This record gives sequence, C-alpha cells and structure tokens, in this order.
Amino acid sequence: MGVSLKDVAQRAGVSIKTVSNVVNNYPHVTPHMRAKVQQAIDELGYRPNLTARHLRKGRTGIIAFAVPELGNPYFAELAGAVIDAAARHDYTVLVDHTAGLRERELLVSQEFRSHVIDGLILSPIHLETEDLIGRQETSPLVLLGEREYEAPYDQIAIDNVAAARTAVRHLLDLGRERIAFLGSRTDRERRPAHLRLRGWREELAADGREPDETLVVATDGYGRADGAAAMAALLDRGRQPDAVFAYNDLIALGAMRTLTERGLTVPDDVAVVGFDDIEESRYGSVTLTTISPDKQAIARLAVDSLVERLSGHVMAEPRRARPGYRLVIRESTGPTDGHETVPAPALETEPAPASETEPAPASETEPAPASEAAPAPARVPGPAPAQEPGPAPAT
Repeated sequence: MGVSLKDVAQRAGVSIKTVSNVVNNYPHVTPHMRAKVQQAIDELGYRPNLTARHLRKGRTGIIAFAVPELGNPYFAELAGAVIDAAARHDYTVLVDHTAGLRERELLVSQEFRSHVIDGLILSPIHLETEDLIGRQETSPLVLLGEREYEAPYDQIAIDNVAAARTAVRHLLDLGRERIAFLGSRTDRERRPAHLRLRGWREELAADGREPDETLVVATDGYGRADGAAAMAALLDRGRQPDAVFAYNDLIALGAMRTLTERGLTVPDDVAVVGFDDIEESRYGSVTLTTISPDKQAIARLAVDSLVERLSGHVMAEPRRARPGYRLVIRESTGPTDGHETVPAPALETEPAPASETEPAPASETEPAPASEAAPAPARVPGPAPAQEPGPAPAT
C-alpha cells in the first residue's frame, strides 16, 4: 500500500492539513514547517496522486500541444521544452501534429479531444481570425507564431523581422556583399517566411544597398532537400552569392551540402547563417551560425499563460509576448575567438492583437564562456543569457 498524507503527517508530527498545504505549495506555510514536512516526504518516498488532484478540480491534468510537423527538429525540441514547462505545473502534455493542413488545424482548434485535454497550445499556419472567433470557448487556447489574429487568445512569437536583420547585419559586418535569402514563399500563410525576407530587405536597405531579388530563392518546403535544391538553382543561374541567410537551419544545412558538392567552401567562399539553432547545427563538420529563439521562454510563456487561464486568473485582455532570441556565431561565418553570441533583447509583453513591433535594439557581441551555458532563466521579463558557447567541431 502506498504512502498516504496521514503517514507523512505522523512522521513530521503535524496535521494532515499542513501536509496538504505543503504538497499543494500554498504560500502561507512557514519555511521551518515546509522543510519539516518535505523531510518526511523524502524519507517516506511520498508521491502525490496528481490524477486525483486534477479530478477534484474538474480537470484531466492534460494539455495538448499541436505543431505543423514533428519531423522538423525545431518543433520536436520545442515540444520537449513545453513538456518540461508543463511538468513544473504537474501537467502532462499530449503532442499532436497538423501536417500543416487547414482541416487538421480546424479539427484540433475546435475542441479536438476536448473530453481529454484541459487546454491547447497551437502553432497554426492556415487558420484565419474567423475560424478562431467561431471557436467554442470550453478550454483555453494559446497561439504560437507570427500570424496576427483579431481573436481573444494569448499569442507568443519572437520578432522575426528583427531576428532576420540581426543575421544579415552580422554578414554585412563580415564584409559580405552578395547575400542570398533561401526559403521564401509566395503563399501568405507562411508568415514567418515573409517576415524573415522582409528583415533581409530592410537590413540591406538600411546599409544603403538595393536588395538583389535575383538572390532570393523560393522553396516548396523547409527541409534539407529544399535547401540543397535552392542552392543548386541559384548556382545554376550563375548567381553565386558570398553569403546565405536561410529561412531555417535545415535549409542552411542542405545549402551547405550543395556548396561542398560544387567545390565551394564554407565560410571562405560562402558564409551561411540559419535560423532555429537545432541540435544538428552544433555538430556538423562546419558548425552553423544561427538565430537561436529562446525555446525555453516560448514554452514557459505558453504553458504559464494556459495555466493562468485554467486557474481562473483571467486577464483583462489577451496578451502578445515576444520572447528573446540570440545570434549564435559558429564556424559557418568564419573563425571566432571562441564561440560567441549576440544577446537577445529583453522580452516584450503587450496586449494582443498588436501591430508589428520595432526591430530589436542592436546588442554588442560578447565572448562566450568555456562551457555550455544553462538554458534561459525561468523568470521574465529580462534579457536572455548574453553568452552561449558552441561545441567543438565534429571530427
């Protein structure tokens, strides 16, 4: 038979109510009493019955996280961060993918498995405002991504325009002049692609350069094969760039493969910057310089917003939050004096829906420490860690 609250209370010499207050993290318990109960919990190996706790509140203890594709490492890593953030609130996460299909997004958003989940975090591509306004409000919803909705839901997204400008600025500072953009899209649903292309154009214009649209290559998808094909198409046109800013890391890695096959070296002939800072970007034969969104902050904000709504802490207005990002400088843009990063701007939070924010302020590059830095701290607002080392090149 398992250890009960009564067993813990007897071991600690306190009431069952006091043990319950400690287990439920009520703030009015004194530090001395909390430590005494915690010692008894540790000695007896007591584990709360989370299912019973949630059921008493009329909940399942499960939240859903739906993304366009789990095959993309960025979303897989973000899912891991969401699971970790939810665990701190004693929630389990049901992960689903929509395959980027409108009908799947509609199904998920319109109370899919509503009898199972308490709330939903959704990264949509095709949903429109009217789809969300017509949603039956039986559970909270938090939206991820740059699509702006005139709908009463919290929205969380990094500033893609500012992040893209940071990447292009880095290439310009290195003296690169023919900077290509790989991964543009013509369909309006792919909002981040449009915003990153806009950042590419804006930073070139701010530097007094006319953006060369012949160096922009659209892709059907956002995988390695798409990046390899886009790079090949650009070279076949006779338009060899001296730098590439890719929509994401997978496109950047595919482009680097094509460059190698064509006898060009990275970064001597062509410098490359990606976006997402997936794990693979740190372990190639040439490690990848990339924009690193603060995945932990994105996950934490999404889960915290959902839990606040579930707890009845209803804010006056839905919020729009912009977590930070960093430019992680690695070998694909040239040798560095140790691996470095450009720190992220401070997190911004404002009522949603909101108009585009101004580009993030420029930050100075600082040398990274010798060892891998810890993830961004859990408390916000505030700047993300200013430094993050890159790993040693793979041999």
